[in-house]
Amino acid sequence: MTSSLRPAASAFDAVAPSYDSRFGVWASVAAQRRAVRTALIQQFPAGGRILEVGGGTGEDALFLAQHGFEILLTDPSPTMVKLSAEKLAPFNVATEIATGEEMEDFAQRYLIAGRPLFDGAFSNFAPLNCVGDLSLVARGLSQLLKPQATAMLVFFGTCCPGEMVVETLHRRPRQALRRRKLGNVEARLAKREFQIVYHRRAAIERAFAPWFILERTVGIGITVPPSAAEPWISRHPRLLSAMEAIDRVLAHPLAMLGDHILYQFRRTA
Repeated sequence: MTSSLRPAASAFDAVAPSYDSRFGVWASVAAQRRAVRTALIQQFPAGGRILEVGGGTGEDALFLAQHGFEILLTDPSPTMVKLSAEKLAPFNVATEIATGEEMEDFAQRYLIAGRPLFDGAFSNFAPLNCVGDLSLVARGLSQLLKPQATAMLVFFGTCCPGEMVVETLHRRPRQALRRRKLGNVEARLAKREFQIVYHRRAAIERAFAPWFILERTVGIGITVPPSAAEPWISRHPRLLSAMEAIDRVLAHPLAMLGDHILYQFRRTA
C-alpha cells in the first residue's frame, strides 16, 4: 500500500503504529502542543466546524472534539487515518485521506458532495513542511473556508537556537544548521528517505496572500527545546515548566526563533 504514497506519507505511514508511544510520552512535545492548543481555542468560534490538515493519529482533533468542536481530520497516511478514526470514533469525528499537494482536488470533491464550509482550519507540528508548493494548499483551503475564517498553520522555524545548542552538544553540526538551507532538505524516518522544505516567512505569506491575510505569528518552543533534547528534558519537569512560562512571554516578540512557528491567517472576503 505504501508503494503508491508520496515519500513523506510513506515514512509516516510506516511509523504510525508506534507514533503515539514514541512521541506522545515526551514532555517537550506535550509542552509545545499545549501552546498551540491554547491559540486554537482562543481563535476558533465555539462549536465551530474545523478542518485539520495532516492530523496524524488524531491527538489534537481529540482535544478539540472534547471541547465541543466538529472536526474533519485529513492526513496523507492511510494508517494514520485508520488509527485516528479508531481513536476518534466515540466523538463522531470524520477522517479522510488527503495530501497537502492535492488539497484543491480534495476541496472540489468535498464541495461537489454538498458539504458545508469550515469555520477554521489548522495544522500542527509542521506537516506542511513536507509540501514544496504551498500555493497548492492555500488554493484548496481558500475554497473550503468561510470568508473571515481563521487558518492556524504551524511550520518549522528556520532559526531555532534551541536546536542549534542541542545538536551541537550531540556533535551533529550539520543538523544544527540544517534549517538554514534553502530548497529541499533530506529527511529520514523509519528508514525511509523524503524531503522537506524549511519555508521562510516571506514565502509562506506570498503563497497564501491571494486568499489570506497573515495576522500574526506565534513562537512555539523558543526556550522549550525541540524533541532532539529528549529524553533528557522529560526528566527535568520543573525546568521545562519554567521554560513554558518564559515561552508565553516571548511567543510574540521572538516568534521567529521558535522550534515551530504558528502562522495565523484570516480568509479574505
